Order: sequence, then structure tokens, then C-alpha cells
Amino acid sequence: MLPVEPLALLAFIPAGLALNLTPGADMMFCLGQGLKSGRRAAMAANVGIAVGGLVHTTLAALGLGALLAAHPAAFEAIRWLGVGYLLWLAAGALRSSPFAAGSQVAPITTARAFRQGLMVNLMNPKVILFILAFLPQFVNPARPILPQFLTLGLVFCAGGLIVNGAVGLFAGTIGQRIARSAGLAAWLSRISATIFGALALRLALLPRS
Repeated sequence: MLPVEPLALLAFIPAGLALNLTPGADMMFCLGQGLKSGRRAAMAANVGIAVGGLVHTTLAALGLGALLAAHPAAFEAIRWLGVGYLLWLAAGALRSSPFAAGSQVAPITTARAFRQGLMVNLMNPKVILFILAFLPQFVNPARPILPQFLTLGLVFCAGGLIVNGAVGLFAGTIGQRIARSAGLAAWLSRISATIFGALALRLALLPRS
């Protein structure tokens, strides 16, 4: 028997997919990684983001979301760590040398891209609060809560993998072509840095509730 009621799951899938299709921090991060380092890095970052989403889902089910809401200092500490990390990524994109004509996209290991995606997601406390607000609408309190949260989280993250993966693959293809031009490649680094910087600003300015 499914942990989630079939009708609730049928209602959740289109709602979750609609949210996945809405441009947000995860999508923009995959876009930035694809432009900066190519398709493999974008997909690795995408998987890292999905794993981070599952961690947030588990923590929300265990009650950490309520803890963060009750203790603003903890929320702010995690948020500003996330801001600092995104700014560090932006600075790293600017420090990278412009690509030479005919070269490949700036190399980055898939493991590193995965870790970056995971850390960006985990250091955004708004994610756990969003999950805590969205998922319970499809949870039956008469059933065990944790299995329902995890099932819905898996479905939501699977949708994110598909949508953000498509964005990352597209950006990676564009980035690979741009990298053949030294002049355009220099702008590629600036665009990636701008995306990471904009995400940091978004996280810094976003209200708690």
C-alpha cells in the first residue's frame, strides 16, 4: 500500500510539477553551472540539489522546520551562510581565466558540482519552510507522517531533476559553443558570476515568511 493516498498523490504531482517549472534558485543554479562548466557539471549539481531537497523533506518531517520558525537566530545563521557560499561561488567564476578559443568549458569535477548543488540547497532555510508549508496539504494525519513526507519529497525532487536537468543540459550545450570564442567565453564567466551573485542577493533580501 502506498504511504500516500492515491487521490492525494494524483493532486500533488501536477501541483509539484507546476512549482518545479517556476524559475527559482535551483533552476538558476543549474543554469549557471551549465553555462560555466558544461552539461555534466550541471547534471551533477542538479542531483546535489535533489539530494538536498530530500534532506530538507526529512528534516521538515522530523520537526526542524518548526524549530527554525521558532528561533530566528538559527534561521538567520543558516541563511547568511548560504549568502556567503553563493558569493564565494560568484567570486570563483570571476577569478577563472577566460577560455582560449577552441577550448572546452572550464573543467570542474562532477563530485565538486554535486557538493556545490547540495550545499546551496542545504544553506537555504527557506526550502525547509516551503516544504513544511506545501507538503502537509497532501498529508493525511491519520497515517504515519514520515513515510508520506518522504514519498511526496521523492516525487517533488524527481520533478525537479527532470526540469532543472533540462535547463542544465541546454545551458551546458550553449556554454560549450560559446567557449569556442575567447571573447564570448569571458562574458560567460561574468554571466555565471552574475547568476550566483543574484541568487545570493535573493537569499539575503528574501523575508522569513
